[in-house]
Formats: sequence, structure tokens, C-alpha cells
Amino acid sequence: EALEALNAKQQQLLQEIGKVIVGQDQVIREVTTAIFAGGHVLLVGVPGLAKTLLVNTIAQALGLEFNRIQFTPDLMPSDIVGSEILNEQRQFQFMKGPLFANIVLADEINRASPRSQSALLEAMERGIVSVDGEARPIDTPFMVIATQNPVDFESTFPLPNAQLDRFLMRIAMGYPSKEDEATLLRSSKTHYDRMAIRPVISKTEIQELQVKAQSVFIDDSIYNYIHEIILATRVRPNIELGVSPRGALAFRSALQAAALVNGRNFVSPDDVQQYAVPCLAHRLRLASKVAGTYDWDASARVVSEILSELPAPHYRRS
Repeated sequence: EALEALNAKQQQLLQEIGKVIVGQDQVIREVTTAIFAGGHVLLVGVPGLAKTLLVNTIAQALGLEFNRIQFTPDLMPSDIVGSEILNEQRQFQFMKGPLFANIVLADEINRASPRSQSALLEAMERGIVSVDGEARPIDTPFMVIATQNPVDFESTFPLPNAQLDRFLMRIAMGYPSKEDEATLLRSSKTHYDRMAIRPVISKTEIQELQVKAQSVFIDDSIYNYIHEIILATRVRPNIELGVSPRGALAFRSALQAAALVNGRNFVSPDDVQQYAVPCLAHRLRLASKVAGTYDWDASARVVSEILSELPAPHYRRS
């Protein structure tokens, strides 16, 4: 019954988001999967695909507080996490930065300096921010969705591997289908001011689903399959840096959340094959890459090759 109720919520969520966003059902499903897994997302796509509108709409449909940070070369860490100011009583008071929200959109994250990018690391890893030696927790659920433009490289700073490894998924957002774009052209719902989104799931329900996802069953044959994929990324000659143990644990969490989103209480081989590329490809450093650049498509092809070479277990559970 609980899974049926979740399926109903999932359909309501897609319908509510569909009031504003036309198409992109797979992207929406992957982002909500990341939320239920308690992870962060790197959303990549060319300008004009409504990435910001998509994230804002998902936040509203989930009843979550949303903040957007426009990353620029002159952005300072204090602009992200906040700072101590002297109030009227001549006492220092901490003013929270935009990072203190449930869903934070780090727009064009690679346009900020490495120092500003690193301001996100502690928050993404531990859900806290340290300012002047004091740790300040961020309310849960907490998720960073960073966008990156894959075609403009002027005045940008590549994301270091340590930061990439903290993103649960890298999700590629492509052009809408012919039918979806025809529908979009006939629609006038293209601006924030005209958004009329009602929350479908409460913040408490999201937290409960995040806990429930951790108990989704994984058979030993699936565990072995996952482990073989991870190990394969560390021994291939064309991979300089494979998936870390942290990446492996993140992959497992994503698979459990994916099963829950798909209305199951167990992980299937299909889940592994569907989420291997978005969860693993961005964590690889290819041996042939030029320093400071990333060939996302090549990394995705390598992961796909590994999947094609390793036999999937014949596991099914009713």
C-alpha cells in the first residue's frame, strides 16, 4: 500500500511539474531520485533549456525552500554561506547566506573561482557550514543542484575531482522532443510569475522517504554486479582515476532511491544499468584527457562499455 501511495504521489508530482515544464520527464525523475537519495546533482545543458525554471518548479512541487546563487568570477565564499555582521546592539550576528535552503541552485558553478566553489564542499558533504570556527547546520532535506554550460569555456574554472565526487549524479538535459517543443511554442507558461504550483509532497514526507530508501533491499547478486562495475573502472588502461569508495556508496544510495521511485522495494539489474552513467561517468578521469578538461561523452561511453562487457544477474523479485 505504501508503494502504491508513492506511485500515486509520483504521478501527481509529474502532473504538477508538467503545468510549467513541458517534457523532460526523465530529467525530473532523476532529480527526484537524487532528492530521495539525499544527494546532489550537476545539471548540464546548453543555455535556454529552462534549467533554472525546472529546478524552481520541482522545489515548489515538493514544498521546499528554494534559493538561487548566480556564480560569477567575483563571487566570494561569504556571499554563499553568510557572514558575521555588527547589529544595532553592537553585537556580532550571523546573517545566513543563500546556501541555507532546502534546494540551492548553484547556477553556472564553473564561472566562480575555486575558492568560492570550495565553499560548497563542507555543506555538500556534511550538511553544515563553518563560519568563524562555529559549525552551523543546514535544515534537511538539503540539496545542491549545480548547473554547467557545456559549450562556453571562457572565464570558467574546471570543477576539481574532489568536488565532482560529491555530486550523486551528473544529469544531461537535452533539447525537447519535436512534439514537446511544438506544445511549448503554443504555451504562455514560461515565466516564474505565472507559476501556480501546489506542493504534492511535504517536507516531512520527503525526509521519511529518504529514510525508507535506505532500507530498500539489494540482493547479493546485485551487490556483486555493482562491485564488479566499480572495480572495472579502476583497472581499465584508458581510465586514470576510477570510482572511489564514496562514489560506490553514493551509487548504491541512488539505486535504492530509484527502486523506490519506480514503485519497488528492491533494486533490479535495470536500475543499475539505468543509473550507472549518470552516477559514475563524472567521477572518472580518463588517461587521455587534457589537463583541466573533462570529456563527459567519452566517460559515459566507457561506463556503457563496462556494462556491455559484464553480464547482468538474472534477478527478479515479485
